[in-house]
Amino acid sequence: MSVVLETRGLTKAFGGLVAVDNVSFQLQESELLALIGPNGAGKSTCFNMLMGQLPPTSGEVFLMGEKITGLKPRQIWRKGVGRTFQITATYSSMTVVENVQMALLSHNGRIFRFRSQAHRLYRKEALALLDMVGMADQADRHCAVLAYGDLKRLELATALAHEPTLLLMDEPTAGMAPKERIALMQLTADIVRDQGVSVLFTEHDMDVVFAHSHRIMVLNRGALIAEGSAAEIRANPMVQEVYLGGGTVFGAEEHADA
Repeated sequence: MSVVLETRGLTKAFGGLVAVDNVSFQLQESELLALIGPNGAGKSTCFNMLMGQLPPTSGEVFLMGEKITGLKPRQIWRKGVGRTFQITATYSSMTVVENVQMALLSHNGRIFRFRSQAHRLYRKEALALLDMVGMADQADRHCAVLAYGDLKRLELATALAHEPTLLLMDEPTAGMAPKERIALMQLTADIVRDQGVSVLFTEHDMDVVFAHSHRIMVLNRGALIAEGSAAEIRANPMVQEVYLGGGTVFGAEEHADA
């Protein structure tokens, strides 16, 4: 398998506070990799550096072997990196299908050139993406009336409109009911398997992490302290200490982010 994403010594300091400390890892093709850690561990800061929203203090990021450190978010997106956020970002005044059509217009370089016929463009493709995430039956509903779990699935569809090689998912199940969390991550795992997309995600629900991740990394105070399979992470004494003061990690849940 080829390496899709690699970081080397990734570090971010805010004055005297080191939020991410010398983090190095690789994400393989068609891998579902979880990045977990307690509140304040540096997970979101790490994500923001990967996507270009924050410049690293030091270190490098590579996508498919190409250095992308210092590129702007849109440049990184154009290279095949998609992202979903903790708080959903959709156009509430538009319908479900129109949100996906907007993503497709952007992907195809037509976002600044459409006219009144925009609502007709890429509708078939948008409906196919909505069908993939189980939202085709709500295509013509306005986003303002959707349940939160449905907004999360819509956000995933819009991210997939770009046909990403790499998908960064920051707290994808935040705010969702337990059954919705399992369903969304199973959907993500199916996409990884069927389309070969590589996924890096942060998550506080350990049931979700252990059930679906191929591999797990653990951040604490900005540094990677463990990496391995679900069984290895579950049994790691340092990880147990970080999460529950010596208790077991399995089944623990936190709901705020770093």
